Parts: sequence; structure tokens; C-alpha cells
Amino acid sequence: MIRQVRFDKKGRVIKRLMQRIERGQWRKGSVLPGEHRLAEEFAVSRGTLREALAELKRQNYIATQSGVGSIVTYDGQPLDHHLGWARALAASGFSVTTELLDLALVHRPDLHDDHGHTDYVRIERRRITDTGVAVSLECALVPACDGLERLPDTGLVDGSVTASLAACGFIGTHGDQWVGCRPLDAREAQTLGRAEGTVFLAPVRVTRDPKNRFVERVDSLLDPAHFRMHLTFGAPPP
Repeated sequence: MIRQVRFDKKGRVIKRLMQRIERGQWRKGSVLPGEHRLAEEFAVSRGTLREALAELKRQNYIATQSGVGSIVTYDGQPLDHHLGWARALAASGFSVTTELLDLALVHRPDLHDDHGHTDYVRIERRRITDTGVAVSLECALVPACDGLERLPDTGLVDGSVTASLAACGFIGTHGDQWVGCRPLDAREAQTLGRAEGTVFLAPVRVTRDPKNRFVERVDSLLDPAHFRMHLTFGAPPP
């Protein structure tokens, strides 16, 4: 019975912390209050609070940085919340802003066999830290149909690709991700403010809906100094 009560307390803390992060009360890059303060607020022991934080870290809602504490890494678009994909997450602790660089229709017949479309909306974004360092370049392709083709004129819904897709009935539930690395070409290097040939992580993610309909392809370039890969495998002990 004591173990059950402890589990319920931990589960309650996990749920409430996740809700605050998902609702934007604590945004990506912000530092959570200290363990003592959170333990007092939720009326749990420091041990229970630490177990809850460990679960948030496992699910990539937060990361820990020595001398700083627990830092929010959730940005509203987790690559894997329940599905077990390999995932890339920001764990640098910097506050990051997103710049929209391009929003345009493109014709890509070379991708028809892979995704079933030849026309796409191309969405290019760059993320920059509060110190002015560009840490990622992301190019998303979404199908230019069912209302999405109007995005270049209307803009993204609330600045979000996910919200824009959902508004047109595209809800991603599963997919695949591949991770490699490659040197930056001249254009990419200029956009990121790096030397041509600098090696970046280069994940590619393809998302599909419950009917296996193509939703989105995202090709990213990530500064390995600010991003890392996390893969969870096996089952934890009971």
C-alpha cells in the first residue's frame, strides 16, 4: 500500500509538470524552480520529486545541466512522445527563437514514389540562441493539397507547422526517422553563419497519419554542440 501511494504521488507530479510545460507556463529553454520549492509545492519528498523529474527527462521534456538545474527542452513538437522513434532533442540550455526563412510552393517529382505527391509547400526555418548563434536549419515539406497549398499566402497558423497541418486535417501519428551527418554546403554555411564544410547532424523525419497518409517530411541540420540523439530501448524493471 505504501508503494502504491508513492506511485500515485509521483504520477500526479509528473502529470502536473507536463501540463505546465505543454501549456507554455514553462517554455523551452526556461529553468524549472528548484527541487526544494517544487517538493514543497506538491507536498512530496525530495526523492519522489526527483523520480518525477527523472521521468520528464526520460521523455525529453527537460534536460539537466550542472550548476543550472532542470531546463525545459519540450518545444511543442516532440518527435517521440509515446511511439518510440529515435529522436533529436535540444539539450544545450539556451533560449532559442525560430525564424521563418521561406514559405513557398515547390515542384518535386523526384519525391512522388516516396511520398505520393509532386507538389509541396516548402517551409524553411532557422533556430538561433539568445547569444545570436544559429544552431539549426530545418526544411519541412508538406503536401500542397487540401488547403495547405494556400500557406504561402495565408502564413502558418500561430507560427506553427503542426497547427497548420492540423487545421487542414493532417494529424501525424507515426513515421520514420533517419539520422546521419554531413558537411554544410555554401548556402547552408552562409545561412547558419558557419564555415563551409562544417559537419552537422542531418536527421530526416517522415510523418504519416493513422491511414498511413503522408503528412510531413523534415530535413534538419543540427549543430552537434547543442543537440544530441536519445534512443530508449528495452523495458524498465517493475
